[in-house]
Amino acid sequence: MIQLKSLYKKFGPRMAVDNLTLRVPAGEIYGLLGHNGAGKSTAIGMMLGQVWPTSGEVKICGHDVTARRRQALQKVGAIFESPAFYDYLSGRRNIEILTSYTAATPPARVREVIEWVGLSGREDSKVRTYSHGMRARLALAQALLPHPELLILDEPSDGLDPEGIHEMRQTILRLHRDLGLTILLSSHLLNEVEQLCTRIAVLNQGRMVFEGTMASTKQRERWVRLKVGDFPSAVSLLRGAQLIKGSREGRLISLDEGVSTDRIVKLLVEHSQPVYEIASEEETLEDFYLGLMNGQREVK
Repeated sequence: MIQLKSLYKKFGPRMAVDNLTLRVPAGEIYGLLGHNGAGKSTAIGMMLGQVWPTSGEVKICGHDVTARRRQALQKVGAIFESPAFYDYLSGRRNIEILTSYTAATPPARVREVIEWVGLSGREDSKVRTYSHGMRARLALAQALLPHPELLILDEPSDGLDPEGIHEMRQTILRLHRDLGLTILLSSHLLNEVEQLCTRIAVLNQGRMVFEGTMASTKQRERWVRLKVGDFPSAVSLLRGAQLIKGSREGRLISLDEGVSTDRIVKLLVEHSQPVYEIASEEETLEDFYLGLMNGQREVK
């Protein structure tokens, strides 16, 4: 659905996107991650034909965006940057005005997308009375108007409260499941990406520093959380017995191959070390991401 090849974008002396090659297959919920200024929005702008690449290739739905923008974006819906609405008009009227700029949309389709995003009953209220979450759903309704096969969502949960974030997450999952949409999701909410995405790419200073499945972000080294009376002493004892490979943060140990936690507990108890807790520690996407940003992981 999305193919970027050797993509560059330079604003004056600053390289915003640096040699980005990326492929998003049909059916994925694909996460695009990176700090502010990493190049996410610039990359999305080039996908949508709103930012012209310095060099490289951008193909959407098999069409080159720079050469055949209309065909490339015909089946694409998007929320990009901050959607603007006429606050003094109703949600329905805002959608109708948008369709007059693009292509005629039957009233039945307008009703359908309003229902899909959960605005039924409030579609005739003025937008100035909408909560931030309702505005986000209205933006999503606009993105769904052209019967898209691909949704590109730039920070769709930005500014939402926890309830609104939950509702947006459930709506995205439902659109993916029930409509079979391919979704590219740019977000700084790592917990949401972890719950939504099947594959991610991480950008740092315009360059891609990781691309792969969510499963591949999980640590390969086995870390165990250990709470004891004297952690340094316990680590020294376990190292001497060749049961662990390392330790960190004053609470985590890395077990040697074939070592089980019961052997850890047995040795510590035999040496009068009280064990208050021992449990596997699963690395989160946040841990993985911060490791990349801090240079603790190799660039892939």
